[in-house]
Amino acid sequence: MATEKITREDIEALVRDVGEAAEAYIRGDLETYLRLIHHADDYTLMSPFGGDVVHGFDPTPEQLAATSEYFRSGEAETEVVATYASGDLVVLAVIERQHGEVGGLPDQDWSLRVTMVFRRTDDEWQQVHRHADALVHPIDLDQLSALAGG
Repeated sequence: MATEKITREDIEALVRDVGEAAEAYIRGDLETYLRLIHHADDYTLMSPFGGDVVHGFDPTPEQLAATSEYFRSGEAETEVVATYASGDLVVLAVIERQHGEVGGLPDQDWSLRVTMVFRRTDDEWQQVHRHADALVHPIDLDQLSALAGG
């Protein structure tokens, strides 16, 4: 476990990696994404598609190939809303302003509000949690009710 204090420079470097990783992911470049983001064994994902919380990250060649096919030709810019650091943890609240071809649909806005938690172990950041939703643009009570009701 890391014992050195997390510096502003540490957070800035992590934010840069997160931004580059978002750009790589939306265009289906999982090789670059995985070079930048390492997932902890206890990683959890609350996907923007909803449903159950996913435990763990599946980097099998089959899963990586499927994800690379699902996300294509996108671009992303990461807007940092807030950063928090305590002990060996950093929390990033960001908006991923992105567009691309997703799931065979034509290029469109796929911006997400994202909260990510990273833990520093030795000299490496490991992502332990990601929660993303597509509610970048406000919705009204009726729309929220429809979503909540499934």
